[in-house]
Amino acid sequence: MQAVLLCERKVLSPLFLSISTILSARFGVAAHYCGSSEDATDVGCAETQTIDTAGCLSYRIEKLQRHEPVLSAFKGWMGDGFPVHRGDIFHAINRLRKLKMNKRALEVMEWIVREKPYKLNELDYSYLLEFTSKLHGIEQGEKLFTRVPVEFQNTLLYNNLVLSCLDKSAIRLGMDYMKKMRALSFRISPLVYNRLIILHSSPGRRKTIPKIMAQMKADGVIPSSSTYNILLKLEASEHNIEGVMKVFNDMKQANVEPSEVTYCILATAHAVARLYAVCEAYIEAVEASKTGTNWSTFDVLMILYGYVGKEKKIERTWKIIESHQHVRTKSFILAIEAFGRIGHINRAEQLWLEMKTKKDLKFTEQFNAVISVYTRYGLVDKASELFKEMLSSNCKPNAITYRHLALGCLRSGLVEEALKTLAMACDHNSTKEVSRSTPWLETTLSIIEVLAATGDVGNTMKFFRELKEARYSRYTFVHNTLLRSYVKAKTYAPDFLRKMILGGARPDDETYSLLRLMEQFKT
Repeated sequence: MQAVLLCERKVLSPLFLSISTILSARFGVAAHYCGSSEDATDVGCAETQTIDTAGCLSYRIEKLQRHEPVLSAFKGWMGDGFPVHRGDIFHAINRLRKLKMNKRALEVMEWIVREKPYKLNELDYSYLLEFTSKLHGIEQGEKLFTRVPVEFQNTLLYNNLVLSCLDKSAIRLGMDYMKKMRALSFRISPLVYNRLIILHSSPGRRKTIPKIMAQMKADGVIPSSSTYNILLKLEASEHNIEGVMKVFNDMKQANVEPSEVTYCILATAHAVARLYAVCEAYIEAVEASKTGTNWSTFDVLMILYGYVGKEKKIERTWKIIESHQHVRTKSFILAIEAFGRIGHINRAEQLWLEMKTKKDLKFTEQFNAVISVYTRYGLVDKASELFKEMLSSNCKPNAITYRHLALGCLRSGLVEEALKTLAMACDHNSTKEVSRSTPWLETTLSIIEVLAATGDVGNTMKFFRELKEARYSRYTFVHNTLLRSYVKAKTYAPDFLRKMILGGARPDDETYSLLRLMEQFKT
């Protein structure tokens, strides 16, 4: 039972613990869609359509009005002759957690502990501890822990207490409870170490991760596939392909079975690095390892097929997604981008019209997806019309909207208009998450490519610095693009090769050819 809860309790972060976070961060693949309230709604719609609403306690709880007490759902349930079983509560709590209805989940557990419709065990108290800490803070969680019957203050409850501390970023307090667990010979869950790794994933703290892994080994905790997925994502977010492969090799040596999430990370990392042959090999692994009809996996596959130019597979995957009872807005966005990537503008437009008829146009990301398709091919007039429609729909453009429009202007030869549009984007500050996302980086590189072709070294360098800050300049093709601007401008850049290597990029044949051309301009 302990393992059940620890598996069910997901430790979410801006990094990676599920396929959904590949889509939201799109470290390699996803739309400019960074998540919205629709995600939670979609979870509910997708699942409740397939359940027997009359015989589902969770459904009754979810459908309560905000002012209605949870007691009314239980009264109605028992009034219809249904007993309250642990399984009903287990299902309801995991649904409420997924829908982020934490207050309602706490109300459920408070009623269960107060009324005791069945014999309570550590699982019930763990749920109560989890949601108390989330809503009322870790101090209240600690107080609750001391009031739990001693026989239930065991491994499961301690692990959840530590996770609650870490969820509130109370790292030192969490570490103190881990020491108590060791003293009591309680086994620490891999989820605790996963969360510690995530909390130390920022550049300033990342050096601590090897120590966390060493402590994990000392505690006899075997890293799970989720642990390696987090480490893979860390390396991929730094655009470090060698680091990605080192982690994957460590995973294989530890005899940890890769999951479909693992292969999704590997495929997207190589797609972003433009290593398409390797990407295709991992796409095949995703196809072989995927289970059931998980919409998240199909979303990722659709984007990957766009990267490697597999038109028929994009269409086939979209048909599978479309066959689901509820197609999410995010899936429409990703399909539009996938078809746009391979140049099928008409098909992207068809999906846009279909989305307009089936979904409310209330997200900026919906418009950005189609604008990105138009601007990729220099269709600035169409992009401008869509931009006007966006404004009339009360959707506010964001920084990436203007960056797409600027790219469209550049591809149409409207350089001055492009620079004005980029200046407008300065009024819309982008978050670090957005400025490190693949859509932003790839659009920025496309802008650099156009500027480099004109020999505009000044603006090319300006945007190159953005890519360098995000570590995207580790890819050789990024430096080669910058080098082409120097060659076009007939300008010599001393120490270019040295800086390139120090920046983590490996010169290739094109690099050396361009360097020989640049040597002509040395004075």
